[in-house]
Amino acid sequence: MLKKHTRAFALVCATTLFMSANALAEQAIKIGFPIPLTGEIPKVGESTKFAAELFREKINAAGGLEVGGKKYPLEFIFEDNESKPETAVNVTLKLIDRDDVLAIIGPQSSRQAVPAGAVANDNETPMITPWSTNPDATKDRPWVFRAAFLDPFQAPVAADFATKQFNAKKAAVLFEISNDYSKGLADNFRSAWEERHGAGSIVAFESHGPKDQDFSAQLTKMIAAKPDFIFLPENYSFAALIVPQARDLGYKGSFMGSDAWGSAELMKLCGDACKGQFFSTHYAAAGAQGKTKEFIDEYNKKYGYIPDDVAALTWDAVTLATDAIQRAGKLDGNVRAIRKQIRDNLANVKDFKGITGDMRFDAQGDPIKCAVIVHIDDQGNFTFKESVCPR
Repeated sequence: MLKKHTRAFALVCATTLFMSANALAEQAIKIGFPIPLTGEIPKVGESTKFAAELFREKINAAGGLEVGGKKYPLEFIFEDNESKPETAVNVTLKLIDRDDVLAIIGPQSSRQAVPAGAVANDNETPMITPWSTNPDATKDRPWVFRAAFLDPFQAPVAADFATKQFNAKKAAVLFEISNDYSKGLADNFRSAWEERHGAGSIVAFESHGPKDQDFSAQLTKMIAAKPDFIFLPENYSFAALIVPQARDLGYKGSFMGSDAWGSAELMKLCGDACKGQFFSTHYAAAGAQGKTKEFIDEYNKKYGYIPDDVAALTWDAVTLATDAIQRAGKLDGNVRAIRKQIRDNLANVKDFKGITGDMRFDAQGDPIKCAVIVHIDDQGNFTFKESVCPR
């Protein structure tokens, strides 16, 4: 008899625990991350996941995210988009339909964010891309937002700085033809440069494919054109190949990079060849203060390296999303209704003080914020050179 009661008690306990676990799972705030954990830019995926996990652990350690006087645990679901547009579309759909996430953070690269943004918008799920700078990611998509400045702003910043820093009148450009980010920024830069220096001031405008490893043909043409510098709107993985190859071909001039250079992996891959160069980006870790320094110190302590701009922008994007969730006031409606409230709250953000700087948002969901010029010093550190803000 005692054994029978013991079994019954154990069954009740197990059932209670199971129900409690299910209740907790049902109450968790789920956010999806379609990010590049493999493929062309895996360090971008790593930085994204590390920053997001740091945020999640901090909130859950305090009992969860408070919404309407009740605390809910955060559950982050990471899906690998393999650095491919078609995979980004598929995993974004999976996060929306299968996992019922309340919001999407990512994708990071414009090449994946532009098609994934169409999916999020069509399925009425709020999406914030932290790192994408191509205007098409958010254009005419009321459900899609971003934490980064746009290429039409970044391109003139790069053009003005290169003109001043290198006393340049002639520029050469190399970009990836199938990458929305790289091609879009190259086109914007050409327009900005020719507006300042006239037709013919871009002496070489060369492209390459997504799987190319040898750039000697393009670089030989570019070097022969004798530019005052080379503009590389490239992901860090390509920049780390192109710069050393240009040096091997005898090019001794300067390079100007873009924000996709800002990965913590750049110097590991590029080495001494990238020292002394400049790139435009979203924040500089050196000399950071306040909330930005707190984030850098916590990230460095946990993961053993200084967070790059991808990590910092991810932190800002998650903060924007969770703030919008908190302002929903309650989470007892259906998922579609909650998503709509989150979208409306994001659309109503006028000013936001992030760790990558203060920003205000326009009607397209794009932030108006300052850019930073970074110099890679002789030790390979990313050091602050100057800040350039919208007029």
